[in-house]
Amino acid sequence: MLYCSSSANIGVFLCLKCCGVHRNLGTHISKVLSVTLDDWTDEEIESMIEVGGNISANAIYEAFIPEGSSKPIPDSTYEERLKFIRSKYVLQEFLKPSLRIVSFSKGRSSSTQYSDSRRNGDPVLEPSASMEMVGMVEFIGLLKVKVIRGIHLAVRDMLSSDPYVVLSIGQQKVQTRVIPSNLNPVWNEELMLSVPEKYGPLKLKVFDHDTFSADDIMGEAEIDVQPLITAATAFDDPSSLGNMQIGKWLASRDNALLDDSIISIVDGKVKQDVHLKLQNVETGEVELELEWIPLDQ
Repeated sequence: MLYCSSSANIGVFLCLKCCGVHRNLGTHISKVLSVTLDDWTDEEIESMIEVGGNISANAIYEAFIPEGSSKPIPDSTYEERLKFIRSKYVLQEFLKPSLRIVSFSKGRSSSTQYSDSRRNGDPVLEPSASMEMVGMVEFIGLLKVKVIRGIHLAVRDMLSSDPYVVLSIGQQKVQTRVIPSNLNPVWNEELMLSVPEKYGPLKLKVFDHDTFSADDIMGEAEIDVQPLITAATAFDDPSSLGNMQIGKWLASRDNALLDDSIISIVDGKVKQDVHLKLQNVETGEVELELEWIPLDQ
């Protein structure tokens, strides 16, 4: 099979037919680059090397292919390729049960959903071990966000602004304190959010606090938390490992990253450094540190 392209953030080589499907997933899932025509950064080359090739990647993403699912063959249709590739990389249906981000559907027990996993020697997860429920919302973990600082924020008062940051995921919302008259504020403030089973992006907004009128928006950005969660859940006990890089969210025109966002194990904790360019505003950057905390920790 001729491999003409690759997915730089997944770390696999792609044939021509699968390449089109990967492009339609979006660069936040699969960043497709031509092996011969595109310019590669050193970081993208290093990412490919770190994964170790298609065999190593498939050992993770195809570890648990259920009956009735089969890999595309050269004569497979586009629809067959799309279904398999989405199941593999977007829905992550073929990961081992212990590595899956979305573990359970309402009304189904773990023994029903993973009825074949006992035969393959993989542990069958119990709901209490992987998530908690608050009302009708199922949570899979906690996200600690350290809002470090803002850089060159926009002016919304006469000469300065009184900025604060609001973070939200799902129906939850938290915010930092207000720092008066400062376009380069340093918060170093830690905020905690519960991550629901059906999570979306972490949304960030910066506001200027006004006493006698509505607060003015000073920019916004969205953060894809899937790379962090995927990397974190791939290790049963990060505390037993040394400091190491385990993942990366690549900067592109489709996201707000100023630099590639590195995911690492630091002192037994899974953390991610994020440097954002605020959107829909004339100027402004925000630096964050994310940390994934399992519910059983």
